[in-house]
Order: sequence, then C-alpha cells, then structure tokens
Amino acid sequence: MMVSAVTCYVSVPIASFRSPRAREYLETLPVPPPATVYGMLCSAVGEWDRYVHAGAELAIGVLSQPQLSRVVRTSWRIKNARTPAGVGTNKRPDLQELLVGLKLAVGVRPGANEGHPKLAERVSQAFADPGSVSRCGGLSLGESTHLVDELRRLRPEDVIGVEPTWLVPDPAGPLALPVWVDHVGAAGTVYRQFRLQRGSLGDGEPPSEAWVPILRPDDER
Repeated sequence: MMVSAVTCYVSVPIASFRSPRAREYLETLPVPPPATVYGMLCSAVGEWDRYVHAGAELAIGVLSQPQLSRVVRTSWRIKNARTPAGVGTNKRPDLQELLVGLKLAVGVRPGANEGHPKLAERVSQAFADPGSVSRCGGLSLGESTHLVDELRRLRPEDVIGVEPTWLVPDPAGPLALPVWVDHVGAAGTVYRQFRLQRGSLGDGEPPSEAWVPILRPDDER
C-alpha cells in the first residue's frame, strides 16, 4: 500500500511536556516535541523498535487553545540514605504545569531514508483496520498517565474556523526540542530549533515548512 501522507487528529485531555530547563517547578512546553509524537505513533501501530521508522517525517500543529493548570505532586529523592525512599527528607513537593484540552493535527509522510514499511502506511492501515494492530497498554502522549482520548484521520470539520499553530524548524527559533531521545544518556539525544507559526491546512495537508524528519544521532553527521 503506497501512502504519500496521512494527517491525524489527536486529542489529549491532560498533557505535560517538561521543559529541559525545569527543575523544582516543572514547566511545560506549549507543544509536544517531535520525538514524543513519534513515540506515540510507533506505540499506536504496535511498533516496539523505534529505530524501524527512523527517518519518517512529521508535521505538528496545535488546533486548540489548551488551558494551563498546575498540580502539586510528590517527588522522591535520596537525601538521606538511612531513610526509606519517599519518607521524610527523601520526598518533596513539586509543582507541575499541565495542558488541559490539547488537540493536534499531526502529519506523517515517508522520509527519504526511512525503511519499509513506512510509518505513514502503517498509520493509514491502522485507521482502515484497527483490528490488524497488535499492541498493549494505554496510548499516551508523553507521560504514561497522559492518555490519548482520540486518534483518527483529520476531518474537514476539525479545522472549521481554526488556524493551526505549527511547529516549524528554524535554526534561529526559540524552542529547542528533541527529535530523537537517548533513553540511556543524554549524549545521543538530537535537538533542533523551532518556532511557532500560524498556518492553514491546505487541502488537508500541513504547510511544507512544518515537516521535520525524525533523525538519529548518526543521521545528523
């Protein structure tokens, strides 16, 4: 099945995308990083090996104006080795920002260096025949508790009266976001600079400047 591109609608009631600079106050980014969206799509199609679709290209647009909320949660730490974890000085309160009512348009298209099958093909197949997907667990965007409420093809009525805010690659942009995350250490994490830009969905597809390839460290050399 040859698929040039597919545009998805993603709804997440509660989400948080921690800023790399955040410490005690867990500030959220206004938009999910490409690496986070890529991981969600791999999970949605039942792919455990994230290397399989490296090179795929994504475009991420925010359709809603999510409300910013704050929650107090308990963070565990090791301050006193003689005290159990999460007890006494080995816990502290953290303030975390949450985005409430996040809705996204996510474009997926084959990348020049992506293997076969393409991620766009598998996403399209999952929409056409959900029963063909073998996966486990809840589908989340970011933290495991931030579950996706709806993932489907974007419909024309989803963007009536809406001008999405797109994540656009820009070397001089103010947002440094990961397109690939090293889960063992930070050395293999790949960052790119982005800016936010308003733009319509022409013929149901994202603007040409919003596409970003999911690159591994070796791809950057």
